[in-house]
Amino acid sequence: MRLADLVDGFDGIRLEKGGNQDIGGIAYNSQRVGPGNIFVAIEGFKTDGHLYISEALERGATALVTGEGREIPATPPGIGLIHAVDTRLALALLSDRFWDHPSGKLKLVGVTGTNGKTTTTFLIEAAMNQAGMSPGMIGTVAYRVRGRELPAGRTTPESADLQEILATMVSEGCTAVSMEVSSHAVVLHRIDACDFDVAVFTNLSQDHLDFHPTLEDYFEEKQRLFLPRSRGGLGPRAAAINIDDPYGKLLAQSSEGEILTYGMREPADLRGEVIEMGLKRSLVQVSLSGWRQEEYTALTGAFNLYNILAALAASILLGMDPDSSFAAICAHPGVPGRFQNIEEGQDFAVLVDYAHTPDSLRGVLEAARGIARKKVIVVFGCGGDRDQGKRAVMGAIASKLADLSIITSDNPRSEDPLAIIREIEEGARSTSGAAVYQVIANRRTAIDTAIREAVSGDVVIIAGKGHEKYQILADRTIPFDDEAETRAALRRRLA
Repeated sequence: MRLADLVDGFDGIRLEKGGNQDIGGIAYNSQRVGPGNIFVAIEGFKTDGHLYISEALERGATALVTGEGREIPATPPGIGLIHAVDTRLALALLSDRFWDHPSGKLKLVGVTGTNGKTTTTFLIEAAMNQAGMSPGMIGTVAYRVRGRELPAGRTTPESADLQEILATMVSEGCTAVSMEVSSHAVVLHRIDACDFDVAVFTNLSQDHLDFHPTLEDYFEEKQRLFLPRSRGGLGPRAAAINIDDPYGKLLAQSSEGEILTYGMREPADLRGEVIEMGLKRSLVQVSLSGWRQEEYTALTGAFNLYNILAALAASILLGMDPDSSFAAICAHPGVPGRFQNIEEGQDFAVLVDYAHTPDSLRGVLEAARGIARKKVIVVFGCGGDRDQGKRAVMGAIASKLADLSIITSDNPRSEDPLAIIREIEEGARSTSGAAVYQVIANRRTAIDTAIREAVSGDVVIIAGKGHEKYQILADRTIPFDDEAETRAALRRRLA
């Protein structure tokens, strides 16, 4: 594609020099630049792409996109030069055009919220399969093209990578995509060029306040996915919104287009109820305008019913049959690291879950309380270099809802694990009538202790890391898998 054609007609993107260069690819990382590529210099959190322009040129870049007014090294003759008011936005728009607007050729569903995005995305994919679509999926656990796994990186890929993945899906016959949308992706313009058929809102609670100044700012960024483009949003055709969530109510009032609300408490369009709750399966009921259906599902817990409702609402908005969609969603075996039942023949329940926010920890502990015949034991910690405000809150929640809390290390990153634990302890101690808690900084030992403490009828929750296969320390990342560690601890207990 000619450079002039690639940049033509975009507000805030100005062709300064060149135009006849043939562009063979788009790169935002200088180490990934190839001959004939256009290099887009974006400001990252740790460094600035403008510092790597010389390296990009050495690797064969034939054109550059730089920030308006930025000083850059002198460019050789024949190099195209574009200035952009916002180079991240430029990256999204140029990548979309380079890959021929792939989202416009797909039924695209974007799922956003603090909790439940991953499970909901998996469930929508299952319903799409049932409906005879050929779906792709993009999310925290996996990127998938018609069942074929791709290496997963960010929850929502950088815009250039996202458009290339979507183009790959189109070329391989996908007709629909279920995609997680993080708040980072909205702020950093990763999805600005995408056409969404349906946007899904799961909930909003305290998280990412290391990135967003306030919870209100966090909400406003989420809200962009639902607003029309005339109001600065991303203009989905339709929206599925959890109206039980206070922010969901606000969203339903401000969104335009077709809206389908769902919930268990408020007067939602699509309503759900847990009829029977068990460890390995629950009976759930859903209803919409006179239609009513019940199914057994391995997705136990009230929080999972919200995920079921979200996926079903999205399916209905896509025009899919509600009966077959609901059956496919309820037949899903579950997502790795999401309330995952670990079975090694023990007479108590052990579940591994990604819960790493106050709201998600509360949800899994309430679900555990609903199925436990005796005690609830939880192992959890908080990540370093992340929202510090949620640490004491999570300590209080665990102390209130569990009979025994074992506070341990999560991904401490650059922080002292014991300092993080002390902040969690403040919340645990503050809870009136607080249950017993222990501090065991070594996560392997903490898991082993929880398994040894459990007796018949107990429920043990290993929370925080879920599907992750690593632990991030200050100076290195080491292999660590909660599922594998839990199975090993159970086998030692049962030996």
